[in-house]
Amino acid sequence: MQQLACFAIVAPGLESLALAEARALGLPAEPEPRGGGISWQGDLRSVLLANGGLRIASRVVVRLARFEARSFPELERHARQIPWTRIVGPTGAARFRVTCKKSRLYHSDAVAQRLADALMRAVPGARIAGGGRPEEEDAVEGRDEDGQLFVVRLLRDECTVSADASGALLHRRGYRQATAKAPLRETLAAALVAASGWDGASPLVDPLCGSGTIPIEAALRAAGIPPGMHRPFAAERWPGVSRTIGERVRAELMEVAARARSAVMPPIAGSDRDEGAVTAARANAERAGVSAETAFSVRALSDAAFATEERGWVVTNPPYGVRVGEAARVRDLWAQLGHVLRARAPGWRVALLSPEPALERQLRIPLRVAAQTSNGGIPVRLVVGEVAR
Repeated sequence: MQQLACFAIVAPGLESLALAEARALGLPAEPEPRGGGISWQGDLRSVLLANGGLRIASRVVVRLARFEARSFPELERHARQIPWTRIVGPTGAARFRVTCKKSRLYHSDAVAQRLADALMRAVPGARIAGGGRPEEEDAVEGRDEDGQLFVVRLLRDECTVSADASGALLHRRGYRQATAKAPLRETLAAALVAASGWDGASPLVDPLCGSGTIPIEAALRAAGIPPGMHRPFAAERWPGVSRTIGERVRAELMEVAARARSAVMPPIAGSDRDEGAVTAARANAERAGVSAETAFSVRALSDAAFATEERGWVVTNPPYGVRVGEAARVRDLWAQLGHVLRARAPGWRVALLSPEPALERQLRIPLRVAAQTSNGGIPVRLVVGEVAR
């Protein structure tokens, strides 16, 4: 089977965590992750395996071409050599997202138009579905009518053209239709669970669970349920791709997941003072297929419950308070969280998202930085530690 240049896009700072899970999935990922993702040489099976099995990556792309382009004639000449017909069929649609940095060709729309012209000449009957919409809009599930996305990057006159193999962004697992305030993306929640070092067998508690994303991602992992098991991917619609390969890969994913499944499901619990958030969490867990593996309750932080018979993990995303006037309230909440953990969860391990060391100090728990990334445009640290006994 043809070898493809594959790349899984990951939020900057989470590459090492994504590399570890790619290796566990059996992907031949290169040992040194590149900024913003991990790469490997593989066949179509590996592309579908990555789409269905990676919990931290946001998108999988396949590189079609890389060349130098300092002028439009040079761009057009190379564009004619791109194997468009492997990705788009005669009745298909395509769109382009182009970024230009430190290059002689700096007008992204003009670059997109040249590439679109080359595609339409190579694939009679294909149509262009307008300009590339913002990345955030790709988070909306069910937008396949806009056609196959091509991601184009011009950096220092080097042009890279890649085909999106995912479709909707991979954090769209399909279960989170109900949300609370400031919902955490599933991919970042999965990264936090991975960074925590949770063993998949001990109790895990999120005392500020919102719509339940962290407990649900933990339960999916412990239950061995692949994150992309029940959603389609763009690569499955490429010309010549049979339906059976997708079915085979999903069956393979289930076999891999079964080997990683916890022998006995641990207690996984979430609580929140907001009754609406807890209702949303329960509905999301039901759609994710882990309602029996999770328990959600309406509780104030001061009433948060922890298993007393054994130590476990607290994995949570406390509020940051980015609006004016919220700083004091948020600082007090972090201090309260630290007090609750020291009083009720001695010996428990802790993992959380933090925007700044000043809030971490309110916990009065020794912490170290496991990774740094961003959440909703806010720089955050994935910090881990252990509550003193």
